Amino acid sequence: MIWPGMGDPAKRKGTIRYLIITAVIAISIGVTSIFVQQWLNMDNPLRVCINDIDAGYKITATLELYVDKQKIEIPANIGNNEKCRHSVYTLTNDGTIHAEWKSEYPFEIGHFLWTWTTYHENGFPMRDMDEKRSKIYVNGKESSEYIRTPLVDGNHYRAEFFTKSYESYKEHDFAPPE
Repeated sequence: MIWPGMGDPAKRKGTIRYLIITAVIAISIGVTSIFVQQWLNMDNPLRVCINDIDAGYKITATLELYVDKQKIEIPANIGNNEKCRHSVYTLTNDGTIHAEWKSEYPFEIGHFLWTWTTYHENGFPMRDMDEKRSKIYVNGKESSEYIRTPLVDGNHYRAEFFTKSYESYKEHDFAPPE
C-alpha cells in the first residue's frame, strides 16, 4: 500500500519534512511547558519540598476520618518520605496533621487529602466520594465549607465521607426484633 504523499519523491520529501517540523515543534512545546510549570510552582507550598525551608508558620491539628460510617486509619508519613517532606504531612498514624510554610498560608483539609492522594501510595479516593452527603466537622460543629475548611492550629476535625455507591438503606434491618 502506498501512503498518501509517499508515492511521488517530491511529495515524499515534503511530507517527511512536514512530519519532522511538527515533531520538533511538539517536543519543544512539551519541554518548555515542563520548565514553565516548574518555575511557576517554585513557591507553591503544596508542590515543593520543605526540607531546606525555614518554616516560620506551623500548624498542628487532628483529624478523624470515616468512610461509609467506618473509621479509617490515617497512615503515617503522608507527604513525608526520606527524600522530601511536603508542607502538609503526618508523622504518625494517630490522625495528627502538620502543616508548615515560610509565612502564613491558608491551608485547608482538602490540601491534606490532595497531598495524601498525590504523594502517598494508596491515596485517599476523593473522586469516589459523594460530595452532597459527605461532611466536615470542626470541633463538633459542621463546616459549610466542606473540604475548603481552613486548618487552624489546635482544632479537631471529623470528616465523614460517603462513597457514591454507598446505600444507606442497607444499614437498617426491617426484620422484627428477636
